[in-house]
Amino acid sequence: MRVRHGVRAVMLDDDDRILLCRMRIAPPGTAVWITPGGGVEDGESPLEALRRELLEETGFVLDGGLPPHVWRREAPAPPELTSHDAVADDFYLVRTTAFTPRGTFSDEALAAENITGFRWWALDEIAGYRGPDLFAPRDLATPLRTLIETGVPAKPVRVGGSAR
Repeated sequence: MRVRHGVRAVMLDDDDRILLCRMRIAPPGTAVWITPGGGVEDGESPLEALRRELLEETGFVLDGGLPPHVWRREAPAPPELTSHDAVADDFYLVRTTAFTPRGTFSDEALAAENITGFRWWALDEIAGYRGPDLFAPRDLATPLRTLIETGVPAKPVRVGGSAR
């Protein structure tokens, strides 16, 4: 089985709002809100990949070592990821003050990655959302609530699959 390994940042600000990227997915017109991050490239450590992805997408500079590993998601690969059968994402908690995301990627490069915007979301906004967009993990509000209320777990919590 060909598995795409990824790293994602659960970026929480001082008000426990989470930074999410809005990505277009198939079918056309569908979008998903997901934490910043992406695939680990050949020869990269998870820390190197997380630093690169955060800088490219949001402009955030991750200093120090690998942040706490809080969640793990394994799911079938989405249809557009034709070179892999499955994805395995590790989510790391990054505490920060709120900032306006502006990474090293140009608008064109973000569009090529299907990223159409960023937003800081409060937990209650996610839990009460009834719009057309999806979240990944699907039930993001549940593990996010637990993380905010109880802190870093002793071992990574398995979270839901894809947004579809």
